[in-house]
This record gives sequence, structure tokens and C-alpha cells, in this order.
Amino acid sequence: MKKSNFAALILGTIGIVFFAMGMCMVLLPEWGLMNQGVVCGVIGLVVLLITVLVWRKMEGKAPVKLNGKVLGASCLGVFGALLLGVGMCLSMVFGSMVLGIVVGLVGIIVLLMLIPLTKGLR
Repeated sequence: MKKSNFAALILGTIGIVFFAMGMCMVLLPEWGLMNQGVVCGVIGLVVLLITVLVWRKMEGKAPVKLNGKVLGASCLGVFGALLLGVGMCLSMVFGSMVLGIVVGLVGIIVLLMLIPLTKGLR
């Protein structure tokens, strides 16, 4: 295993654990840790962002250049993930199964649109 992959593995694991714990803290009202969960989740996201930057640096790849296509794809990915999450919440928390499934499927379709947008069609 290359050093860059090992560093990404370790940092990614730390970031995901922090993010997952933050999500649990926020979404479980019995715990009563809303503010701490938000902080923990943000720490996890920052560690994951650092993971990407460190891995790209260790692999000798150029930094990601921010242009319209990258920002548009990022916004589309966030929008699709939010739609998928809202669909899951509608189905599991609010008991609106049909609406939740429809919204979740729309979120999946939006996320699938990222593939031809970023890689192109041949």
C-alpha cells in the first residue's frame, strides 16, 4: 500500500467517524447533544476536506481548479444528496412513504446525472 493511500485511509476514517457521530448527536433528540453534534460533524467535514487535499498533494496531482463546471457539479451533488436525505426522512420519520420514495428517487436520479456531467458521454 502506498503512503498516500494509507494516509487517506487513516484521515478518511477519522473524518467519517467524527461526521457520523455528529449526525447521531444531532438526529437523536434523546441524547440532547444538538450543538455538540453540529461541531463534531463540521470537524468531520473539515478532516475529510483535508484528506482530499493531502492525498492529491502526496499523489503529485494538481489542486482542484475552481471553475463553473466544478462548482455546478458540486452544487448538483449537494442538491441530489439533500433530496435523497429528505426522501429518507419523509419515509422513515414523517410516515409519508409514497412522497418519500418519490423524492428519494428524484435525488438518486439527480446524483446519477453527475456521471455524464463530469465524465461525459462517448
